[in-house]
Amino acid sequence: MTAPSDLIAVVTTILGLGVAAQVVSDRLQVPSVMFLVLAGVVVGPEGLGVITPSIFGDALPAIVGLSVAVIVFEGAFHLRFERLREAPRGTLRLVTVGAAISLVGTAIVVRYALEAPWNVAFLVGSLLVATGPTVITPITNVVPVRNRVATTLETEGVVNDVTAAILGIVMFENVLLETHGLSTLVREFGVRFGVGVLVGSVVAGVVWYLLCRVPLSVENTPQNARLIVLVASLFTYGVAEQIASEAGIAAVAAGGFVLGNTDLPYRDAIERFNGDVTLLVIAFVFITLASLLSVGDLLALGVGGVVVVVAVAGVIRPLLVMVCTHGDRLTLDERLYISAVGPRGIIPASVATLFALELQPQNPQAATTLVGSVFLVIFVTVVFEGGLARHIAQTLDVIPMRTIIVGGGRIGRALAERLEERGEEVLIVDSDEQTVETLRAEGFTARHGDGTDQDVLEVAGIGNAKTVAAATGEDDVNLLIAQLAKNTFDVETVVARVNQPGNTDAFEDLDIEAISTGMSVAWSMDNVIERPAISRWMTELGRTGDVQEVEVAAEEIVGKTVSELMAELPDGCHLALLSRDETNQLPHPEDVIERGDHLTLIGRRESVRRAIDYCTG
Repeated sequence: MTAPSDLIAVVTTILGLGVAAQVVSDRLQVPSVMFLVLAGVVVGPEGLGVITPSIFGDALPAIVGLSVAVIVFEGAFHLRFERLREAPRGTLRLVTVGAAISLVGTAIVVRYALEAPWNVAFLVGSLLVATGPTVITPITNVVPVRNRVATTLETEGVVNDVTAAILGIVMFENVLLETHGLSTLVREFGVRFGVGVLVGSVVAGVVWYLLCRVPLSVENTPQNARLIVLVASLFTYGVAEQIASEAGIAAVAAGGFVLGNTDLPYRDAIERFNGDVTLLVIAFVFITLASLLSVGDLLALGVGGVVVVVAVAGVIRPLLVMVCTHGDRLTLDERLYISAVGPRGIIPASVATLFALELQPQNPQAATTLVGSVFLVIFVTVVFEGGLARHIAQTLDVIPMRTIIVGGGRIGRALAERLEERGEEVLIVDSDEQTVETLRAEGFTARHGDGTDQDVLEVAGIGNAKTVAAATGEDDVNLLIAQLAKNTFDVETVVARVNQPGNTDAFEDLDIEAISTGMSVAWSMDNVIERPAISRWMTELGRTGDVQEVEVAAEEIVGKTVSELMAELPDGCHLALLSRDETNQLPHPEDVIERGDHLTLIGRRESVRRAIDYCTG
């Protein structure tokens, strides 16, 4: 029996390493799961020996199960209908056709590369279907890829975690133990999935009713709301598991998704609390399971293990992504990035460990093949795909040229709203934590930090920003932000809000575009007085239309005349200005379009967006 002092030492060591891994991850901008896995190996029995398989006794399956429940619930809670609507159509194919390709392809490779029985091969294949939010979310947090790419990866991760968990237990019971046939396997999968969705939806409805309709204590309402949601996730898992084994994962995924898409009070407090709890749980589970990894199990696979990893990550993953996203609105570079980023996470690690412990007494060879192949794929994909995710994204140019707005007040918020309406990737940085939470609740992407701090700007992605707007209420702060953006990071466009008109010269002396708030209001009022028709037209344009400047990049329009280009622009879009070598001119029908020209397009919003796509290729 483990002494209480030993258990306390182990838990505190794990949590300490988890927090350290998160801090290092934030500093180096590398997903934390890589450091968590490495830390687990170091403190395991083949490292420092701090953690051994017997330390938690028979409680390990229950601990892992409840931990996974919290992780999956939190991931599903953030999966919003709005983001799903933005996701490409291929996302649905990824979690259906793609999962099937992964299952069968991996099973075939394991069968012939490791000479494993078909039942063991399909068990390994079922577990390696999962990518999962535990490894995808840390990557998307530090690698700011385009929204449609992040949504595709996150949706696939949440859904495939559920698929792999249920499919794994069904394979274990009905294939490995040879108790039933294929038809029973399919039926059992459907039953577990259905039970999970039903239980999760019912519990989510009850929680919503409690938070929205039942009066809670006035002083501690936010705290009570946080605790109710946390306990609900654990309760959902426990009830579903009692009804049908391994239905708990589907239940917490369904419950989190349903609850996350309701109009909840105190959502900000709930999300912050769930996020902090999940970080600790992820650290605990990853380090614990990685510590149980035996180097001997990995070496026993030999060359066959290398073949499995290369095939899973380098052949099967790209194949299924290319097949499932064919004909979608994802670009080739985005599809290649999704192909290259498919690390496996907590579900295959936890389930494989539990299965191996059960199999070891009766079939040690199957246990070694199972845990060795699964952990080898996890380890390699987490270290290489997770560690190189930012470099891959930069090479494939899937990190968008974004606009960073420092200052989330009235002006910064209005600017962000206008830019996002035009499809721009916008990040708001603000030093007030409550303002950041309010912005996030309103749907903006926001980060807490001091915009005059070089490290904060680097984390915000200023190295890939095309525009920085300093929009705080302090001129000296705006000047410092603009100087950093212009001189240190060489941002293409830097614009700053000037609150005191007398400070405008200081900005202009540094070649910074200065916008005086007082003069802007005066100009707008002057337009209403002297040019009312133009003022009304510009106001209407801001509601239903758009004006955009785009650089010519498409080969098919280079060499065409303005009249030829105008004939090919979408209805409702017009070419208003032609700019070349920093000179602007009204377009003449006989002017010839050259590469690098800047075209100002005006018209209905959708028409302008289609014209931009046409002009940029």
